[in-house]
Amino acid sequence: MLTTRSIVHGGAWIAHVSHDADDGGWQFHDSSPAAPRDEDVLLVSLQSMVLSDSTLNQLAGLPLGWRAWRDGPHAPWQRGRVG
Repeated sequence: MLTTRSIVHGGAWIAHVSHDADDGGWQFHDSSPAAPRDEDVLLVSLQSMVLSDSTLNQLAGLPLGWRAWRDGPHAPWQRGRVG
């Protein structure tokens, strides 16, 4: 599972989640419009992400190749296919 330093160490909320079709991995991103720099990407466990944000449990059934997003930390998750 991949995320960024801003989420793990900076207190940023998770705004975007993807469930990758190619390898089944999950990605967790903040609300920044810029792509994360390589040095800011962290490898984490799914458990650690769910423990930090229990709303991720709502995305457990997100199919491969799909993504979820929300407008704020307390907003509902929306879902759709990647691309």
